[in-house]
Amino acid sequence: MPSIADWKIAAAVQPRPEDYAYDLDRVLQSVVGLRAVMPSDAFTAEALGTERAGHGVAIGDRGLILTIGYLITEADQIWLHLPDGRAIAGSAIGFDQATGFGLVQALGSIGLPALPLGDSSAVAIGDKLVVGGSGGRKRSVAAHVVGKQEFAGYWEYVLDEAIFTAPSHPNWGGTALIGPRGELLGIGSLQLEASAGNDINMVVPIDLLKPILDDMLSFGARKGPVRPWLGMYVADADDKLVVMGVTNRGPAQRAKIEVGDVLVAVNGAKAESLADLFRKIWALGEAGVDVRLELLRDNRDVEVTVRSADRNAFLKSPRMH
Repeated sequence: MPSIADWKIAAAVQPRPEDYAYDLDRVLQSVVGLRAVMPSDAFTAEALGTERAGHGVAIGDRGLILTIGYLITEADQIWLHLPDGRAIAGSAIGFDQATGFGLVQALGSIGLPALPLGDSSAVAIGDKLVVGGSGGRKRSVAAHVVGKQEFAGYWEYVLDEAIFTAPSHPNWGGTALIGPRGELLGIGSLQLEASAGNDINMVVPIDLLKPILDDMLSFGARKGPVRPWLGMYVADADDKLVVMGVTNRGPAQRAKIEVGDVLVAVNGAKAESLADLFRKIWALGEAGVDVRLELLRDNRDVEVTVRSADRNAFLKSPRMH
């Protein structure tokens, strides 16, 4: 993997201390570099690789690091790179599939200020915020909010309202969205291309963490029913919901869903959008429920019943230190 020193932010979009009412440099000390290594036979290795790098942010007062979960899923090694040059080990202690948040416990004293959790519901389009990366101002972006709206990801993921910011942070995974009082408003998840051709970041709002944080700390995941998962990648292409891939050994593959299939309906109810498709599947019950899909395959109507699963059951458990 490249060194965390191998990338930088253009000076024109770096945040300037005089533009903020809080101590910008101190707040950015809360953001750490994160590197994770997964075993070669990890379920997510094919899609995400066995070495992943990004950022995390200190929350609370006991060395707890919040990040985006795909960086740490199935990790058997995690290293936290601190602003003072130290690298200390960490352990993955929680991952929420619905939001994408991940939690890491530092296995040693980090001695960093922790960011308080802010109110992401109060974020408005046009607000000037900071997308903070590890390495201080030179690896952070002075951004503004360009959107707050629903987001659906092809990997069976939906946020009712995500936050979108520009200009884009080039190393976005796990970055901290920092509010006007130095509070944490969200965690960077994706880079997307906007309609104007400019890249933007999608940020998971911090309000989604608050009701599940205690569960993640105690049980590693939220308590309650587990959503059914089919293990298929679906794209909204030309107003059609098209299967672009299926996960190896997943429910969709076992049910012989094919790349190129067009998803039409779930249990007889037409799927109007990507988000609607996933919500209709989740509404059928817990993981393990049968999902009846109506497909269009080679201009033929096909009906397939998929026995759904718990996505987490396919993942390797994190190695405890």
